[in-house]
Amino acid sequence: MKAKWYFINSGPCSPSYNMALDEALLDLHSKGEIPPVIRFYEWNPATLSIGYFQSAEKDIDLEVLREQKLGFVRRPTGGRAVLHESELTYSIIVTEQYPDMPPSVTEAYRVLSEGLLLGFQKLGLDAYFSIPDTEEKQADLKKPKSAVCFDAPSWYELVVEGKKVAGSAQTRQKGVILQHGAILLDLDEEKLLSVFKFPSPEAKERMRQKLPEKAVAINGLTDKEITIPQCITAFKEGFEEALEIDLVPYQLTEEQLQYVKTLEETKYLNDEWNFRK
Repeated sequence: MKAKWYFINSGPCSPSYNMALDEALLDLHSKGEIPPVIRFYEWNPATLSIGYFQSAEKDIDLEVLREQKLGFVRRPTGGRAVLHESELTYSIIVTEQYPDMPPSVTEAYRVLSEGLLLGFQKLGLDAYFSIPDTEEKQADLKKPKSAVCFDAPSWYELVVEGKKVAGSAQTRQKGVILQHGAILLDLDEEKLLSVFKFPSPEAKERMRQKLPEKAVAINGLTDKEITIPQCITAFKEGFEEALEIDLVPYQLTEEQLQYVKTLEETKYLNDEWNFRK
């Protein structure tokens, strides 16, 4: 018998709600009230999310964010800033004690990301995991050079044709792993660059030239346009096969939804959280 996990497809939601729901699912799973969960979602409006440890004022041009009417939120996970626009975002919530779950963050990331790998392959893309092959690249992981998420290789990064196609981040709280990440369908490079602060015009230009080598969207790799519904089908099947699970559609109860709303209002809509130093 395959294990049954919950499956939630939230569709487009506000940035504060998206992060509150991910955290609420982590809490509910930690208490044993729900089984592990895989969730897909989108962003309305398009949003810049920053990592738990980032400084918004240091790294981000907040005036440009306002001008472009972009959402903004701090994630509970690490990593660097991500512009969520033409993408499908996924999250996985599962206990650290889940059968055969590796204790190391890196190995657990590989196990959980196997579903992404299969999803890309189901879309007809030649996807594989990359492992940094030089000491310099491994050092890059420990000392990220920029605030832009796609500016570094990392262990078991999902790669198509040598380019990163999905950025993921992980946190562990209350004995539970929360991993979430972006599956890019399209990428507006100029918009992405516009929201970051750079030390000089030359630094911005260097990043502009590097981006096409580092980051690529699904629709930049294929002649046929791939849609969000196609991605949902492919990655749902990918996770089911990779983790040997059945995904059961789930809707939160009124009580659970109220908990999400409380978390949203007290934390993710709060400037104290989003703009903390």
